[in-house]
Amino acid sequence: MSDKGFSFSQAQLREIAADIVKYAKKRGATASEADVSEGFGQSVAVRKGEVDTIEYNRDKGIGVTVYVGQQRGYASTSDFSKAAWKSTVDAALSIARFTAPDPCAGLADAELMATEFPDLDLFHPWDISVDEAIALARRSEEAAFAVSPKISNSEGANVSVQQSHFISANSHGFVGGYATTRHGLSCSVIAGEGDAMQREYWYDSRREAADLQSAEDVGRLAGERALARLGAKKIRTCEVPVIFEAQLAVGLLGNFVQAVSGGALYRKSTFLLDSLGQQVFSPVVSIAERPHLKKAFGSSAFDGEGVATRDRDVVVDGVLQGYFLSSYSARKLGMQTTGNAGGSHNLRVSAGSDDLAGLLRKMDKGLLVTELLGHGVNYVNGDYSRGAAGFWVEKGKIKHAVEEITIAGNLRDMFRGIVAIGNDALPRGAKHCGSVLIDRMKIAGR
Repeated sequence: MSDKGFSFSQAQLREIAADIVKYAKKRGATASEADVSEGFGQSVAVRKGEVDTIEYNRDKGIGVTVYVGQQRGYASTSDFSKAAWKSTVDAALSIARFTAPDPCAGLADAELMATEFPDLDLFHPWDISVDEAIALARRSEEAAFAVSPKISNSEGANVSVQQSHFISANSHGFVGGYATTRHGLSCSVIAGEGDAMQREYWYDSRREAADLQSAEDVGRLAGERALARLGAKKIRTCEVPVIFEAQLAVGLLGNFVQAVSGGALYRKSTFLLDSLGQQVFSPVVSIAERPHLKKAFGSSAFDGEGVATRDRDVVVDGVLQGYFLSSYSARKLGMQTTGNAGGSHNLRVSAGSDDLAGLLRKMDKGLLVTELLGHGVNYVNGDYSRGAAGFWVEKGKIKHAVEEITIAGNLRDMFRGIVAIGNDALPRGAKHCGSVLIDRMKIAGR
């Protein structure tokens, strides 16, 4: 692995993390963990052919968690000097000594620590100059304008390049870390004139620049999507089947993860409380967690506590097989961590045989949702209400664009009402799910 562009090598980060853990023990900590990280990147935005912004970022940081018995303290710094991180450890210890004991506090169990670190192919630096990035953004925007004369304006095209690396260490003897990259292309344009304007966008994001959609494809899709929304209407209030386009369906997957995560469970603030082993989705839904996929955004050999990650089936034929737990939430629930401190790792929802066009035919009449607005999700009771836009569908074909509506339902009913999942999952992101057809939702219109 190359340390190209970093101010500190992996060996230096490892040495700092190890020294922090040793110092914390010397100062009286019964357990400790340290995270040392560094990252940098650049972003270029072009609007109507002119350079809009050029941004550079470079960040580094140290986070220190210490335990004095069952008392926990945390402190952080962006200064890597020895004096600075020693002061940070002392500050964390001072906080711990004034914190009430928590019987669930502490490191994850030592026997759960990761000991194998496969190469997951997550680091692919993109050696692109600012001028080259500007040219790429211009090509994307030009492709959007070329779709139609009705593409009347632009909110810009963007090219971003990011790379980072980190080391985590704790007093169990665990030390692990790796470098990652994340590169992206995006374009956002406006179609129409006056009061009849519609905005749309498209983007792609990958570990390796060579895997990105072409600048022309990103721009073309942004233009086509904006053009398709012209002539949008507000439909009458009704109750009909609804399809969530693939890029929105991953949001439903995120809602599910939130509802079965440790914090919501031990606080009893979720509609899926005590749902292990129960039918929470329709039988067409199975969800797998695959932490070791190469080049994927959610890949890691260990979680935020150093616990080894593993493949598992979270939902099988609609039945919930496991929660998403850290060691703390697991102790609160009387269970064992699932290796999800810091979140889920590469969730994959099983796909059916239909693409989006096939789902439209299967739905026959209803609403295809392509945009959601607001954050109307109540995780305590599952109520779901979002502003939306998309397309009205009749006889399996898109009839016209739709705007200024609200879709509403309850996540419990929505999950169980999933009729089919498309095979059109997008490769970007750590959650993969095709478009989702739900049997019925309420649409508030005119």
